Amino acid sequence: MEIGKKLKDARLHSGLTQEKVAEELNVSRQTISNWENEKSYPDIISVIGLSNLYSISLDDLLKGDEKMMKHLEESTNVVKSNQKLIGAILINIVLVAVVITLSMFIPNNRIYLVGIFCLMVISASALLYQIIQKI
Repeated sequence: MEIGKKLKDARLHSGLTQEKVAEELNVSRQTISNWENEKSYPDIISVIGLSNLYSISLDDLLKGDEKMMKHLEESTNVVKSNQKLIGAILINIVLVAVVITLSMFIPNNRIYLVGIFCLMVISASALLYQIIQKI
């Protein structure tokens, strides 16, 4: 059974409305609706809160839903997230060093400078994306 259906069934079995659950978890009613319709997934803290609120074990709540398990694995894997961030930072440092070195040899080539600028923007965007994902 999918997590959305489990969440909705558990909420109804507990006699709670989406508004009451949202109030208990300090989220919006729309967030509860999105979880129940599987438009988004709760984070691990919210899953624990739902488990407590509905008096259902985490095992019963999570087992059998591969998408939810993958979401939790990705959102809680700090080591993998840190490795991606460090990799993006190192790539940016190397690119800056390469740009500075190459600009010494080809100082007046505008096409080169535009190309390098575009590469730096893409690289900085990738780094910013990794930082945002970390937050």
